Amino acid sequence: MPILDRYLAGAVLGGTLLTLAVLMPLLAVFVLADEIGQVGDEAYRLRDAVWFVTLTMPRYLYQVFPIATLIGALIGLGQLAARSELVAMRAAGLSIARIVRGAMVGGLLLALVATAVGELVVPAAERHALAVRAGARSGDAVQMSGQGLWARDGEAFINVRRIEAGAELADIDLFVFEDHRLRSATHAGKARYSDGQWVLTDIERSRIGSERVEVERFERARWDSLLNPRLLETIVVEPQALSLWGLSRYLRYMQQSGQDAGAHAVAFWAKLVQPLLILAMIFVAIPVLLGSARSSSTGIKLFIGITLGLLFYLVSRTFTYLALLYGLSPALAAFTPPLLFTIGAVILLRRVG
Repeated sequence: MPILDRYLAGAVLGGTLLTLAVLMPLLAVFVLADEIGQVGDEAYRLRDAVWFVTLTMPRYLYQVFPIATLIGALIGLGQLAARSELVAMRAAGLSIARIVRGAMVGGLLLALVATAVGELVVPAAERHALAVRAGARSGDAVQMSGQGLWARDGEAFINVRRIEAGAELADIDLFVFEDHRLRSATHAGKARYSDGQWVLTDIERSRIGSERVEVERFERARWDSLLNPRLLETIVVEPQALSLWGLSRYLRYMQQSGQDAGAHAVAFWAKLVQPLLILAMIFVAIPVLLGSARSSSTGIKLFIGITLGLLFYLVSRTFTYLALLYGLSPALAAFTPPLLFTIGAVILLRRVG
């Protein structure tokens, strides 16, 4: 890699890391302040709230990465502009395209990091965070995994693969043990909490004896469980916290069952476009810097970055609501905001050039 490309990429990386070092503690304080309001609910204590907030930080890191990249690029490259290094590069014959290429090298590294965080770290951390809060607030022993919710109910162990709207569980397995031996295994298609009790539907129960297994089927049965229905309020994973594979799998299920998958479709396309969005933010930063190579202070560039970040957030939220409320294509809603900003940056670059 040419020295100038490494130098420009390093400036982008350094500025972004500095921005995240400032933003993330602030976000943690705000999230903790909001979560403290739940402290004292059942056995939910301050240390549970702190641990919950710590585990949710990867999700917030992933969400603010594009804006942090924009501000970081303005700060990092802005330092080069303030020292007249960008002017010197151009005076030495370095084209704008070369400057863009060098900055994009740093953007590619940041996009890879963001993708790894979003796909590998966020889903696991979010499940663990929800299990911590759910267990403390409901009093149940709860564990979230890639196979859904696991909970202990006396001598029974419960596995819920899906939690749907309206306090409804789907794809449930119940395993009952006596004297450390499995006595029965029950699968139910649905479970709903109604009139103070759980009701199972589409049931298949296998009773395991010493010599044989008896299989029974029921359309409907009452489920005397100690599982707290309030648990459902605290363990629903937001679509933005799922991996692309998890969102894809959930979308297929929602479509097959005829349910509205709008929010998950928007989240899927937003995650798909996230790496491109990070690159677009760096591309947007460059004409701002080149247009005011030595005339603007770091504070003004920081203000410009925050303003552009807020503007992008408002535009992207507008397209998200259009997709959810008026049936706009989720793919179009995800790709349009970064495309608009990129087109604006191209126009500015042509004027600067």
